[in-house]
Amino acid sequence: MEVSQCIHREFDRNVRTQNKYIAGMPELAYTGLSENWLLKTCGDRHWQSLAHEAGLSEPEFRDVDGNPVYAAFTAVSLREAALEGLGENNRFSIQSTLTASGGAHYFSTHEVESGAGSCARVSMASTFIRRQREGDNRTVVKAMPIAVPGSRRAISVQAQDMVLLRRRFRAGNWGAHLGLEQPSGRARHVAEFLPCPYNDFNGANLLYFASFQAMVDRVEWNWKRFSSPPVVAARDLFFHGNVNIGDALELSFSIARQDAGGLSHWCEIRRLSDGEKVADVITIKRWRS
Repeated sequence: MEVSQCIHREFDRNVRTQNKYIAGMPELAYTGLSENWLLKTCGDRHWQSLAHEAGLSEPEFRDVDGNPVYAAFTAVSLREAALEGLGENNRFSIQSTLTASGGAHYFSTHEVESGAGSCARVSMASTFIRRQREGDNRTVVKAMPIAVPGSRRAISVQAQDMVLLRRRFRAGNWGAHLGLEQPSGRARHVAEFLPCPYNDFNGANLLYFASFQAMVDRVEWNWKRFSSPPVVAARDLFFHGNVNIGDALELSFSIARQDAGGLSHWCEIRRLSDGEKVADVITIKRWRS
């Protein structure tokens, strides 16, 4: 439940907002604050901040030809997660900061804090896109809206690093990340997943960025089925493409390390129809104390 909202204000030439919440059933999951709710909420805060900076009363962007233009996330990072520390009726806040990162690219950070301290930090990189063919999500390309959010400062090192890392994952030459070594052998586990139009696609009829995290967790749970599910400590998502309704996906876990500390894995997500990689998801979880 959102209980208050501070208006946008300038701080060190960044766009910064803060919202306060009370953890209720929509915000919570079995393992504490819902990561899926958190990603959706931070994504909306990023989107609303873009509209505010572009001088729009509503987040409706269009290009010079009148085509709808959307902000698509290219990378999302969750760090220092302690989501299990939040329970029923706990109060917490999310402080968000948006900066331009060159062209149609934007970068935001979202700090989650409760009375006990920091709960998580979410970083998000986006670019503007449109469809080349109406209704075909396989044809999304970069686009420039007429109303462009203002550029406020030099590109941050964190934003640059996130963009470069996404390129390395897309090219398949990332080497090592979050303590995981890129494997050269066969996948440890492969599963097929059919995204559902009622739950996995958003109002723009695109496969929602927060659905990628959710599908990885669903496949992991069906595979592992722990007696006590581990909690997320860190996660990176890199997005390379999208799918249409009816497109099946293949989730390939080429790393799956389970030890006394927790569970870690790297998952490649590809369209089954043409083998095109649409996302990489790197997950680090720890056992609940």
